[in-house]
Amino acid sequence: MTATSAEPNRPAAPSHPQRWLILGVICLAQLTVLLDNTVLNVAIPSLTRELDASTADVQWMINAYSLVQSGLLLTAGSSADRYGRKKMLIAGLALFGIGSLAAGLAQSSGQLIAARAGMGIGGALLMTTTLAVVVQIFDETERVKAIGIWSTVSSLGFAVGPLIGGVMLDHFRWGAIFLINIPVAVVGLAAVARLVPESKNPGGERPDLLGALLSTVGMAAVVYAIISGPEHGWASGRVLLSAFTGVAVLTGFVLWELHVPYPMLDMHFFRNERFVGAVAGAILVAFGMGGSLFLLTQQLQFVLGYGPLEAGLRTAPLALSVVALNLTGLGARLVPRLGTPVTIASGMGLLAAGLAAIALLGGDGYGGMLLGLVVMGAGIALAMPAMANAIMSAIPPEKAGVGAGVNGTLAECGNGLGVAVLGAVLNSRFSALVPSAVGAASLPAALASASGDGEGQRITDAFSSGLETSMLAGAAAVLAGGLLAAVLLRRAERGESARADQAAAAA
Repeated sequence: MTATSAEPNRPAAPSHPQRWLILGVICLAQLTVLLDNTVLNVAIPSLTRELDASTADVQWMINAYSLVQSGLLLTAGSSADRYGRKKMLIAGLALFGIGSLAAGLAQSSGQLIAARAGMGIGGALLMTTTLAVVVQIFDETERVKAIGIWSTVSSLGFAVGPLIGGVMLDHFRWGAIFLINIPVAVVGLAAVARLVPESKNPGGERPDLLGALLSTVGMAAVVYAIISGPEHGWASGRVLLSAFTGVAVLTGFVLWELHVPYPMLDMHFFRNERFVGAVAGAILVAFGMGGSLFLLTQQLQFVLGYGPLEAGLRTAPLALSVVALNLTGLGARLVPRLGTPVTIASGMGLLAAGLAAIALLGGDGYGGMLLGLVVMGAGIALAMPAMANAIMSAIPPEKAGVGAGVNGTLAECGNGLGVAVLGAVLNSRFSALVPSAVGAASLPAALASASGDGEGQRITDAFSSGLETSMLAGAAAVLAGGLLAAVLLRRAERGESARADQAAAAA
C-alpha cells in the first residue's frame, strides 16, 4: 500500500476551471446513491401488499443494497485508483441505472432483492470515486469547503429518502422510486464524460477480490442470522449455522487481510486509537439513523395511519436539522473550542437522546417523534464533521482515499446492521406480546387476520411497544459508542502530546 507514497511530494495541482459544476454533478450522483439507502422505507406497505413481501423480505430488500455496497467499497476504490477514476465513475452510473430499471420493473420480492444487490455494485463504484474526484479537482485552498458540501449531501441523502419516496408514492406506483434514478444516471453519464478529467495511479494496488468476497459473504451471513432469529428462534439450527458461518468467514477475512500483499482493508489502521474511535462513532451514527428511519416510517403508516407522503414529510425534520446546522458550519466551529472527543461525545449523546425521546414520547402521537427527530439531527450535524476530521487526520495523507473507503464501508455496515438489529429487537418484543400473530409474515398481515377491533388494537399496541424497546436499545448503543469514541480519542491525543513533548525534549 505504498504505491501512492510519492504523491504528497508532487506540486499541488491547480483547481479545475469547471470544478463547481463538476461538484454539482458529483453531488447529484452521490445524493441518488445515498437516497436509495432509505427511500425504500416508505414503500414498505406497498411492497407488502403488491409483492406479498414478508418483514424479512423487506429487510433483505434494504440490506441487499447496503451490504453489497459496503462489501465492495474498498475494492471499488482500489480499482478506481488503478484503472481510472473517471472510468469507474461512468461504470458506476451505468450499473446503478441498469439496476434501478430492473428494480422498478420487478414483479416479485426475489427479483427486487436481486436488483437492489446489482444497484449496490454501482453504488460502491460511485461512493468511492466521487470523493476521489473532488480531491482531484480542488486545490488545497478550496478543498475543505468542497468536501464540506460533499459531506452535507451525504448526510442529506440518508435523511430525505423517506420524503422523496413519499412524494413519489403519493402519485405513482412503488416502482417509480427506482425509475426516477434513470434520468439522473443518464444526465450524470453525459456530464461526467464531458466534464470530469481522468486520473489514475498506474502503480496502484491490485483489487483484493477474495477479500471483497469474504467480507460480503461474512456480513450477509451475520445479518441473515439477526433477521431470521425472531422468526426461527435464536437457538435454531438455521440461525446458529448462519451466525457461525458469518463469524468464521469474517475471521478468515481478517487473517487474509493481514497476510495479503495488497489488502482491501489495512488492519494497521486499527492500531491507531484516533482512527478506531472516529470509525466507531461513524458506525453507530449510521446504525442509529438507518435503524430508526426503517422503523419510524412503519410506525407512522401502520400505527398512526399516515400515508406515504405524510410519513415522508414527518421524517423531514431530521434532514432539515442536519442540513441547516451543517451549512452553518456549527460542528466545524465547535471542534477547536471543545476538542474532538467532547464534540463527538456531545453529538452522539444528542443522537441517543433523540432516539430515547422517540421511544418514550412518540408512541401515541407525532409531537414526541418530532422532538426526537430534531434532536437526532442536531447530534448528527455536531458529530459528523468532528468524526470526518479525526479519521482523515489519523492516517498518512498518501492513504487518505483508503481511509475514506474504510469509513464508508463500516458506515454502510452500520446502516445495514441498524435495520437488522433494531428490526430484530422490535420483532422479538412484538412476538412476545402477541404470540397469536407470530405466524403472520408482516404487521399488515397480522392486522388483516385480527378477529376484531380489540385484537387489532392489541397488535398495534404491541408494535408500538416493540418500537419503544428497539429505540431504547439503539439509544443505549449510540451512547455507548459515543463514550467509547471519546475515550479512545482522548487517549490518542494524550499519547500524541506525550510523544511530541519527548521529541521536543530530545531536540
